[in-house]
Amino acid sequence: MLFDFAGAAAPIGDTLVDRPSRWSVDSEYGRLTDVMLSAPPHLELVPCNAVSIENHRNGIACLPDVALKQHSALVRALEAEGVRCHLVPPAEALPDLSFTRDATLMTPWGLLGLNPAVGHRGDEVAHIIDSARSWDVPVLGRIENGTVEGGDVCILRPGVVLIGWSGERTGEAGAKSLARVFEARGWRAILTRFDPHFLHLDTQFTVIDRDRAVACIDVLDAAFVREIEALGVELVPLSYREVQKLGGNLLSLGGGRVVSSADNVRVNAELEWLGYKVVAAEIDQFTRCGGGIHCLTMPLARLPG
Repeated sequence: MLFDFAGAAAPIGDTLVDRPSRWSVDSEYGRLTDVMLSAPPHLELVPCNAVSIENHRNGIACLPDVALKQHSALVRALEAEGVRCHLVPPAEALPDLSFTRDATLMTPWGLLGLNPAVGHRGDEVAHIIDSARSWDVPVLGRIENGTVEGGDVCILRPGVVLIGWSGERTGEAGAKSLARVFEARGWRAILTRFDPHFLHLDTQFTVIDRDRAVACIDVLDAAFVREIEALGVELVPLSYREVQKLGGNLLSLGGGRVVSSADNVRVNAELEWLGYKVVAAEIDQFTRCGGGIHCLTMPLARLPG
């Protein structure tokens, strides 16, 4: 059996045995070859996080037609960098489906269904897994004990996974359940708690390459920051204001390339100064909903970094 521990995950369909697969992610920085996205014809500004609640209060809405154009441009930009894009069919009842990062997680051993805390997102898991199966992506199972969302997970490098929890989206029980999936395979899981105001860990911390990440050091737990720096990871600082605008929500393509929001002017300039190629994408219709580039993309396959 793949899962030999109680309460961490339940298999979906047939039990998966260990086997080599091209579908595998063991870092946030290996060259990205395949990614999962979903077009946003049904995108709505659902007031379910600090950013969307504030925008809803101020009468700001998103425009699905504009969002569709922005999303299509993002897909084209990824394809121009050699990334194969796999699109989950949109569903009217799933307005946040475009934020594919949250409902599932590609591990080194297969796609894992997570357990979103927000009620309207729970149905995304089965919908995404159905699509993944049609692409012959191996499915590992599903977390059922506790809530956990993919924006709180960072596969830092082979052998190390970071899991954030606030108690609002990812809870402590869900974080520990996911940790056990990795720990059962000999990985080290580093858990950190943060203020629920920040929605997910990937609004405060994302990886650029093996030894560098962007981070809002002022809001992250100090012990977590020390632990990451002890692993030899240099932290490029983000301001609180940049975090509010999803300025730290980046996607590494590997090979010194990073996808970022076009509005992320200062961070993009600093990354270019550090020698990275920045692929800038217009995504303001999504950031007003509380999600950025990292939220919109779920890597399905990366080459070893």
